[in-house]
Amino acid sequence: MEDLLLVSWELLLPIVIIQFVLMLIALVDIIKAKETKGPKVMWVLIVVLINLFGPIAYFIFGRKK
Repeated sequence: MEDLLLVSWELLLPIVIIQFVLMLIALVDIIKAKETKGPKVMWVLIVVLINLFGPIAYFIFGRKK
């Protein structure tokens, strides 16, 4: 339990910020896109539920452009 309290927030915070920004950008892109490869609801769930890799997967596989 004490080990969990010793988490280095200086190392973890940038990853959390990057994940949040990627998720926000991906969600905005999904909403604005006319079409995606697959249902939009599916991509929203992937982006929200699969942290960090969900938005990356959307940008690689989900965009129609």
